[in-house]
Amino acid sequence: MEKCIACGTCAEKCPAKTSDRFNEGLAKRKAIYVPYAQAVPLKYAIDKERCIYFQKGKCRACEKFCPTNAIKFDDVEKDITLNVGSVILTAGFTPFNPDRFDNYQHAKFPNVVTSMEFERILSAGGPYGGHIRRLSDGKEPKKIAWLQCVGSRDLNRCDNEYCSSVCCMYAIKESVIAKEHLGPELEPAIFFMDMRTHGKDFEKYYERAKAQGVRFVRSRVHTITEIDETGTLNLVYATDAGERVSEDFDMVVLSVGMEPAASAVETAKTLGVEMNSYKFVKTSDFAPVSTSREGIYVAGALQGPKDIPQSVVEASAAACSAGIGLSAARGTLVKDKTFPDELAVQDEEPRIGVFVCNCGINIGGIADVPAVAAYARELGNVVFTEEPLFACSQDAQDKMVEIIREQKLNRIVVAACTPRTHEPLFQETIRNAGLNAYLFEMANIRNQCTWVHSGEKDKATEKAKDLVRMAINRAKLLEPIPSLSVNVNKSALVIGGGVAGMTAALSLADQGFSATLVEKSAGLGGSARDVHKTWSGEDVQQFLKNLIERVSRHPGITVLAQAEVIEASGFVGNFETRIRSGEKTHLIQHGVAIVATGGQAAGTEEYLYGKHPAVTRWHDLENHPEKLAGAGSVVFIQCVGSRDEKRPYCSRICCTASVSQAIAIKEKQPGTDVFVLYRDIRTFGEREVLYKKAREKGVIFVRYSLANKPVVTETPDGLEVRVFDPILQKELFIHADLVNLATAIEPSPNADIAAFYKVSVNAENFFMEAHAKLRPVDFASDGLFVCGLAHYPKSLDESIAQAMAAAGRAATV
Repeated sequence: MEKCIACGTCAEKCPAKTSDRFNEGLAKRKAIYVPYAQAVPLKYAIDKERCIYFQKGKCRACEKFCPTNAIKFDDVEKDITLNVGSVILTAGFTPFNPDRFDNYQHAKFPNVVTSMEFERILSAGGPYGGHIRRLSDGKEPKKIAWLQCVGSRDLNRCDNEYCSSVCCMYAIKESVIAKEHLGPELEPAIFFMDMRTHGKDFEKYYERAKAQGVRFVRSRVHTITEIDETGTLNLVYATDAGERVSEDFDMVVLSVGMEPAASAVETAKTLGVEMNSYKFVKTSDFAPVSTSREGIYVAGALQGPKDIPQSVVEASAAACSAGIGLSAARGTLVKDKTFPDELAVQDEEPRIGVFVCNCGINIGGIADVPAVAAYARELGNVVFTEEPLFACSQDAQDKMVEIIREQKLNRIVVAACTPRTHEPLFQETIRNAGLNAYLFEMANIRNQCTWVHSGEKDKATEKAKDLVRMAINRAKLLEPIPSLSVNVNKSALVIGGGVAGMTAALSLADQGFSATLVEKSAGLGGSARDVHKTWSGEDVQQFLKNLIERVSRHPGITVLAQAEVIEASGFVGNFETRIRSGEKTHLIQHGVAIVATGGQAAGTEEYLYGKHPAVTRWHDLENHPEKLAGAGSVVFIQCVGSRDEKRPYCSRICCTASVSQAIAIKEKQPGTDVFVLYRDIRTFGEREVLYKKAREKGVIFVRYSLANKPVVTETPDGLEVRVFDPILQKELFIHADLVNLATAIEPSPNADIAAFYKVSVNAENFFMEAHAKLRPVDFASDGLFVCGLAHYPKSLDESIAQAMAAAGRAATV
């Protein structure tokens, strides 16, 4: 394998073609191939089932033309024994196969595609180069329908009663991108039951999609029929009012859910890891990445359906957990990365190379990349330009190193995406070519240009030229900067003594790093002090008691209660923070800081809260169970103060909390009428079982809209709740003994912390991570990390995972 240089000659000469699995069978690949363009390692492999030599004993064309003699037809499989201290399972998922459903006709109608197939159609590196076309005739569609919950939330046809968590957001994303590709004349429609945009900034994206012309239809389509030889597809569905609607579409996209891959399940069984009833790896809410077998951890969709940010968080958390067990061996197998000697170019005339990235269609689909590159080529000191499809891919990086050497380039400009995430990658690349890492300049023509001018292609192209010209002029003035080594302080400061903060401090202390834990109140515990059970029924208060005891007794953790940060300075590896605790002031020197300042339920004046004793919020009923005694009717109202103009976000945990409380009431007092008034029920993932259980126990769910909210009034007989039921098309009057409000979760005041450490908060004052998918627990400033409710509303298990992830990332400094 080491001999393969991924030149592609073998695939070019190979005569055998087969279906390309990566492109969902929409294209062909050769019998010798790389799985996908950015595969790691980037090495070609032979598919023995399709290779002419292995099947018929002749050909060997790849061997004849390989320039490095890398082909080994006599190679044999080898069993490799690895001695490891921990194992992390990240085997992912497999998309649901809709061919099991004959009513959707995926296998029969070419214009019915899965969401995974549509992703490849959209991709600039896909079979159609990012041009959306129907499979039946190659024409551009004018109307596209997305059908949600195919293979999820369905017991009747596939036994997958869980929600796959990601489908609503990827359908919205696909519809928005499709509209960007095909223009305003495209009519996209998404057919859904509940729109589950519960992640950070997801609700804003949902509202933006509506504003851009994506139509959302609350209905579950039963059957797709092809009405004529043109391939037009007919959908029949019912409206809220029960009206039957028949509508034609050019394409239908099936939003397929997640299932555990059979091979992954088999691997887990081989390792002796316990699975749950859905065949996901079973974990505790208090140890979300620990399996039933000590030393074996899990992350990503094999643990349960989840999106990329949460999968990346869990990956870092699993690495942290593994690191705790292996802390004694830390660094024993580390090898220092070596670079070639730096070329002395400071006295040379600048020879600038400019690489204008297409970034798939993110840049190339809007700006005229060849025109930008041609413009750069005419500017002074520019001796080379290129237009890679993805400048960050491994093959593009390797090629860049070769070009720098061949063209004797001494300054490099990359016009691509944000330097916040990609500058270190390109700096390492030019360092591999012998250049000083600081002889590099980056023009952000994606975030600052094509993303904000997607509807103005000519203007975007001109602005990209301006950005590239400015970067080139800066590059002319660049000088080598020598690297300096400084000692790193191996201690940590954790701000916030809730579950997230305590978990982060423990995760670091258990690896041998000392931690100072700062809590503004008199005691540890944070908002978890009000929570009695997790969504799966585990005892939070016992867990919290044990956690506080572990933190208090750990010799590596110093707790400062009734304390606050009053000043901070420094940089990664060497921070100084001044803490006021009572009348004392402490100067803490630390190498990293983790912000876990928490959040709380927002106050409200709606629905008579604060004016009537029978109107409560969140866990008031759990903390005061005597209020429920004798209650004949309890009403829960969701989205109080969230998903509105003031707080345009979903608080993520409210639906699960209210449904759990509703179930508990029905189990204790079966005769009590329980109503949940909601906008969308967002019991995502395996929490969907709670929604089903609540309905089975007789909890009544009534949907309302933001434009027609419930009204709570006081009458001589108690409280009356008035709400319009869209199914009955009637207004309901509910006598309520108790009304419980799911108010928004908001962050603790974060302005001072943000100012002290020079980190950002979003419009709702939640801390902003460096990158939602690539660095979900890092701040943009090195050495600073975030977790828990300070980042965004999340459940206890998610806060614990994020705290462990933050600790894991901090341990790498």
